[in-house]
Formats: sequence, C-alpha cells, structure tokens
Amino acid sequence: MMIGLLVVLGVLLLAVFWLVSIYNQLVALKGRYQNAFAQIEVQLKRRYDLIPNLVETAKGYLQHESKTLTAVTEARNAALAGLKAATAAPGNPAAMQQLAAAEHQLHGALQGLNIQIEAYPDLKANENMLQLSEELTATENRVAFARQGFNDCVTAYNIYRQQFPNSLIANRFGHTSDASLLEIENPEEYRQTPKVSF
Repeated sequence: MMIGLLVVLGVLLLAVFWLVSIYNQLVALKGRYQNAFAQIEVQLKRRYDLIPNLVETAKGYLQHESKTLTAVTEARNAALAGLKAATAAPGNPAAMQQLAAAEHQLHGALQGLNIQIEAYPDLKANENMLQLSEELTATENRVAFARQGFNDCVTAYNIYRQQFPNSLIANRFGHTSDASLLEIENPEEYRQTPKVSF
C-alpha cells in the first residue's frame, strides 16, 4: 500500500515538475523576444535621433524643397509613435504592423530626400552630411541585425508554444496567442538601398 502511494506521489511530482518546466520555458522564450525587441528599439531610437540632424543640415540647401523635409519629419514622428506602441507590446500583431507601416513610410520619405540631395553637390560633399550618412547606414545595418534576432526569438517562442502538449499548458497559463514577427514590405528594396546614401 505504501509503495503504491509513493509511486502515485512520485508520478504526480514528476507531472508538476514537467508542467513547471514547460511554463518556465515559455516565460524564458517570451523574455528573449522581448529583450530582442529592446535591441531594435535602441537602434530605431538612435536612427530617429539622427533624422532631425539630417533635416537641419539639409535645410539650408533645400529651401525650395520644404515639402520633402516636412514629409521626412512627419514620417519620423509617425515611426516614433509606432515604436512606442510596439515597445508597449512587443510581438502584438497590431503593434508590429503599425511599426512596420511607419517604417515603410519613413523609408519612402528618406528616399525622397535622397533624390533631392542628389541635385545639390555641395550638400552631398558637406562634412556633416557625410558623417550622418555613415551613421545612418551603420544604424540601418544594426536595425536589420536586431530585427533578425527578434524574429528568430519570436519564431522559437511560437514553435515551442504550438507544440503538443505545450500548447495545452500555454493556453491555460496566459500564452494564448503567437507573437508577431516584425516584417518589412519589400525587404529587397531595403537591402539594395540604404535608408540614406550620399
């Protein structure tokens, strides 16, 4: 009788450890993708902080192109708002979509600025512009690397959460939906042309 009770108790104890293990792994994987998003946030904030310097440097040369400069500033502000929403809920599909759309809009505005700058050789040769160009290009590379890391972590979380019997435990303890990747439209376009090149 005592041996049977010990066996049942042992099985229950193993089941509890198994449930705790799955739950802890879900928490760890979620923490990883949230941390990975924090790396994206750092790089995007750095880029957003460089854009006003870019606009300010270009202002003197592009006096007749104020629409372009305004479009860049507005796109930067929209991207910053998208980043704040995504930071509040990394992996949330609506927040990731809002950030991706804002980033696409910013990319287009910066391409428009780049086209305008091409017409001004003095501006292209300006020391501040060259330095900003280097910093923006380096930051864009860091953003791409951080985004890949985030997407890898989200994928690992989603796969683990969807596996059986993990899905049963995940749904019971608050991990009810997949995290969303941060995807950009036309990634080839981003690879071929940096955000700003002079």
